[in-house]
Amino acid sequence: MTNRNAASRYARALMDVALQENADLSTIGQELAAFSELFTQNEDIANVLLNPAVPAPSKGTAVQAIVDRAGAAAPLGKLLVLLAERDRLVLLPDMVEAYRVRLQDHLKVVRAEVTTAQPLAAERTEAVRRSLAVVTGRDVVVTSRVDPALIGGFVARVGGTVFDGSVARQLEMMRARLTE
Repeated sequence: MTNRNAASRYARALMDVALQENADLSTIGQELAAFSELFTQNEDIANVLLNPAVPAPSKGTAVQAIVDRAGAAAPLGKLLVLLAERDRLVLLPDMVEAYRVRLQDHLKVVRAEVTTAQPLAAERTEAVRRSLAVVTGRDVVVTSRVDPALIGGFVARVGGTVFDGSVARQLEMMRARLTE
């Protein structure tokens, strides 16, 4: 099993337990990200907790001390100690992403990347967001990019779906029809 698959399973388990315990899902996600960031910001902690030569029970004790001091949510604290005792803390970065995706799915939020030829004004971005929300039936979080090659219009990527309303695409389709 790959690290990404294992991280996804742990993230699912964390979400399930948090839902059963009526915990604040967003706070758990933030705490999980903060704990993962601890490894990138503090090399000494990473060297100890990710070192295979350090016994797993010692890692579990160290993580328990960190969790207690940080005051992490109970489901997250238990999972972090379990990961340390199983020597699986290396999964944390992938778990952060997997948990974020699960949380957005639970909250019925989808991310959309909108690419335009020129930067969009705030009111146009909001109009695009509302239109995509109607089409997807979910709340939409929009990130914008600029690509002058589009000439005009926009391309929106929502999950695996692409909505291409660019002038470049329209010209390409017109050229294809004319050459037939």
